Amino acid sequence: MQVLLLQDVYKLGRAGQIKKVANGYGRNYLIPQGLAMPATPNAIKMAEKIAANADKQRSTRNAEAEALAAKMQGMQLLFPARAGETGKLYGSITTQMLAEQLGEKLGVTFDRRQIDVQPLRLLGMHKVAVRLTMDVIPEFDAVVYREGESPENYMVAASELAASAESNQPKPVEEVLEPVAEEAVAEVAEEAAEAVEAEAEAPADEAAAE
Repeated sequence: MQVLLLQDVYKLGRAGQIKKVANGYGRNYLIPQGLAMPATPNAIKMAEKIAANADKQRSTRNAEAEALAAKMQGMQLLFPARAGETGKLYGSITTQMLAEQLGEKLGVTFDRRQIDVQPLRLLGMHKVAVRLTMDVIPEFDAVVYREGESPENYMVAASELAASAESNQPKPVEEVLEPVAEEAVAEVAEEAAEAVEAEAEAPADEAAAE
């Protein structure tokens, strides 16, 4: 279906634009949320006016968002969590948890859908983007640390921390035993070959003696 956007929609378009979207997305989300309306002939005539009004409102919203974004510069939020030896969490730090703690820190309410990141599932530091407006998307650091330990030990990118933890893990038993097993097989094969060779030489030696 085609819709006329009434507001800017992240990764879709700006107010006043006509976009083709899936029926379910349009009817179940965009239209009920007041973000769009069906692109009927009468609605299309309003597109230019909607776009002009949106431009004015966008400038005001972006200015307010920039002020909020400035407060996020260098911000670190701490999240204690339980995790295995490789740094993988037992569960995750969800976008709802991120939105709530960010809101408490800044005194502003955030919707979890504004948090543009997948749930965090590793110990370490993660970059988290926040969609304040379509044009203003600041980031902050979320530090996920092991419960009972100092967050200072986890001020490292989560991917690096996970790679380090993996490399320090003991090898599986089969990987340790495999080279030993191969060496043992080689020794047995060599001994068998020597035995066969000795048996082959024995009759010749006996014949010579006679």
